[in-house]
This record gives sequence, C-alpha cells and structure tokens, in this order.
Amino acid sequence: MSSPAVCYTLASAPFEAACRIPTLPATHPASRLHGHSYAARVRARLPADWAGFAGAGLGTLRERLGAAVAPLDYAYLNDHLPVPTDENLARWLRKALAGAGVPGLESLGIRSTPDAGVDLDADGRAHVWRRFRFEAAHWLPKVPPGHPCGRLHGHGFEVVLHANQDLGSADMGIDQDGLAVLWAPLGAKLDHACLNDLPGLDCPTSEVLARWIWQRLKPRQPELSWVTVFETVTAGCQYDGEHFRIWKEQRFEAATRLSCAPAEDRRAGLHGHSYAIRLHVDAPLDEVLGWTVDFGDVKARFAPVYDRLDHQRLDALPGLADGDTAALAAWIRAEAAGALPELDRIDLYETPGNGVALCWGALAPALPG
Repeated sequence: MSSPAVCYTLASAPFEAACRIPTLPATHPASRLHGHSYAARVRARLPADWAGFAGAGLGTLRERLGAAVAPLDYAYLNDHLPVPTDENLARWLRKALAGAGVPGLESLGIRSTPDAGVDLDADGRAHVWRRFRFEAAHWLPKVPPGHPCGRLHGHGFEVVLHANQDLGSADMGIDQDGLAVLWAPLGAKLDHACLNDLPGLDCPTSEVLARWIWQRLKPRQPELSWVTVFETVTAGCQYDGEHFRIWKEQRFEAATRLSCAPAEDRRAGLHGHSYAIRLHVDAPLDEVLGWTVDFGDVKARFAPVYDRLDHQRLDALPGLADGDTAALAAWIRAEAAGALPELDRIDLYETPGNGVALCWGALAPALPG
C-alpha cells in the first residue's frame, strides 16, 4: 500500500446519428449517408470537491457528458462539423466538455461501432483501435495435472489492435480500415485453427498469444501501440511490446448509500447497483507456464473480498469511508493487497461505462478499447 493511487472517474453516453465523410473516395461506403449507434466515453481526474460532496463527481460527469452529446443525438453530424470522423467528433466533444467546466480530462473516446473507435489522450493525441474475432482451439501443456486448461478446449477469442494515429506516415494517418488490412492475413491463420499447431504457439496463453501477434504485426505497422487479447469476455491480456497486464472481471450485486450526500439527494438513501469490477495485474511472464498469473488464481485469491461485496450492504463494511464507488475501490485495494500483491489497477463500474479506475502501478492506465 506504499504506492500512491490516482482515481479517475469514468463516464459514458450513447447517441444515434447520421453522417457522411466527404474526404473519403466516392467508392468508400462511409462517403455515403449512413448512421451509427455511437458511444462517447470520458476519463477525468476530478478534484475531490468538484461536484460538492464525495461521490457526486461520477453523476455530475455523466450529466455533463450527456449534455455535451445531446446536440448530436438523432442529428446529421455534418451540420455540426464538416468531416465527422471519430477523431474529429472526439475533439469536438473534448472542447464541449472543457467549455462546460469539466476539469482533469485524461481521455475522451468515440466508438462508432462496438468494434472500432478513437481515443484522445491527455495531450490530445489520437489512438485508433479496431476489434477482431476468431474461433480457435488450444490447450496449455505446462499447467499442473488436473488443471482444466490442460485439456483441449476452445474459445471465441477477441483481439483489439491499437495504433497511435498521430504517427501515421500516410496523409490520413492510421485508420480502422488500415488495421483491418493489417489483421486479415494473421486472422485467417488463427481462425478455426488449433493454436498449438502454429509455430511459436506451443503454449498459447493469452500473454503468449498477445506477444505472438505483436511480433508479427509491429514490423509491418510501426504505429502499433498495443495488442489486447480477450480469451473470454471476463479475462484477457494487454501487451505493449514490453509489459504484460492481465485482467479478470467479475460482477456483484450490492446495496449502498452515500452518507455525504444531502438528505434530499436520492443517493443519500439506500439504493443498489449491479457492479462490475475488473482487476488488473502487472507481473513478469513465467516463460515456462506462459502466463503472468493464472486467471483462476486471481479469482480464487480475490474470493474472500468478493464474498464481502456480493449481495451485501456496502456502506456498512468496516473501514469503508463512504458508500461511493471511489471509496469502495480504495477499500477493495486495501483488502486485496495481501492476497494479490501484483494488483495495480481496479476498474469499478456501478452501471455500464460509469465508474472509477483506481491506478497505482508503474504502468500508466491504458486507454480504453
């Protein structure tokens, strides 16, 4: 618990809109009138007293983001900006939020589809990402006897490629179509294959697979900034060419109240959430086993803390400062430290896309995606 933690507030807001991208060739489908179910998401380092009382920042940030996207909802985006790409929309919204008095903006992203988007970092640099899927079998040959991953099984894998668009050598930088072209040959090898049969994947953990993909794509695309592999919807690995960070996600149902809220605020009374928690672990790779920490071990070691959260009244937990999400993330960090010393980040969502990220490790929090 010696490392200081930084707490980021996370908020998201959807909107439906039509657009066309006039700078694209006439043969490109996005040059024609079309529409998307967009999602905007923001991460901000808010001052503790910004919204009036502890725990109010999340709701206020969500309201400000919703107000910022409101002019875009069910609108023709070209009426608001001439070239409404994901990146330009993100820059438009970032300016709108700054004008609305939102401090500490660390990242702002636009997701035009569930599988593609752009994030702006704190310095305004653009990072484009695209998600791909493949179906494959594998087994882990080095695990202890009886481990379920030692048996031949399979997954619907997902891979997210992220690239620093500002570094793109072409006039348009790195775009989502370019990432699709980059991925296609490798994706064809992985899809409907047994991963263990591919050279270099004799022990195909999420970590080894992320590194294997990086090593084959980075020379072809120097702007590649990291590779994310989802082995399941609740577990995966992110690799940036040097560091491995894995995560394990769980959900729990709980009641709470915010004792600092004014009596007339609904959050002052008992209410509840279906929480999602993502535990991030930063550890060196075990080259024999092929993983940093077993996903199952992360879940097992966290289980005593999880049992105190699920179907419980959170604001009554001993040692919890208040029932808000930021205070709860700090409490979880303290309670899990002994069993999970490799833990370096906790993402805690009270509703989808809305919550906090508590970070204290050496790695900066990666952009969403």
